[in-house]
Formats: sequence, structure tokens, C-alpha cells
Amino acid sequence: MLFCFPVYYYTTNTKDNMYKNLDPLLHAPLRLAIVSHLMAHPQVSFTALKKYTEASSGNLSVELKKLEEAQYLRIQKSFLDNYPHTQVSLTNHGIKAFENYVKNLKKYL
Repeated sequence: MLFCFPVYYYTTNTKDNMYKNLDPLLHAPLRLAIVSHLMAHPQVSFTALKKYTEASSGNLSVELKKLEEAQYLRIQKSFLDNYPHTQVSLTNHGIKAFENYVKNLKKYL
């Protein structure tokens, strides 16, 4: 049996058209979890983020670096009782990017 589908079936669902308005930097699950958590908690330690996301230290560090390079967040390193202490917070640019991501995501719901 031969099935014929309208041409639009193939063209409207291509990866090029899907999610084109969504920020690819925020669309990654771990980065989205990081930024979402920071929206609710203005400043979070690396340890708290690691616990919240259940990510390894290496994976979390890589994703934080990507977000920092995009100027979505600020990383402040210091020492607390002779131990390294890293604090992470969102920048205004990061807050606007997240709000825009959520706004565009709602268009798909």
C-alpha cells in the first residue's frame, strides 16, 4: 500500500524550522537547569548548584564557563576558611535571555 503525505508534512517539521526562536545556549538541559535555579536564587555556590543539578564537577564547570563566556552569568571565586569558594549569579543579560527563552517556549505550548 502506498501512502501519500502532503508536502507541508515534510517541510514544517524540519529541524531547521523547529525551535528556531529558542536560544540554543539555554536549550541544553544542564544549562537550562542552572539558569532556572539562578532565577529563583540570586546567588548560589558551586556546591549548591552541583547538588541541585546532580551534575559532575567537570560537567558543571564546562557549562558554567559557556554561560559565563556568553555573559549570562558571573562567577566569583574566593576562599572561605582556606577552601575555594565559588559563587555564581546571573547578569542582567542572562536574566533577559532567560525571560526571552521562556516567552518563545510558550509559543510552542
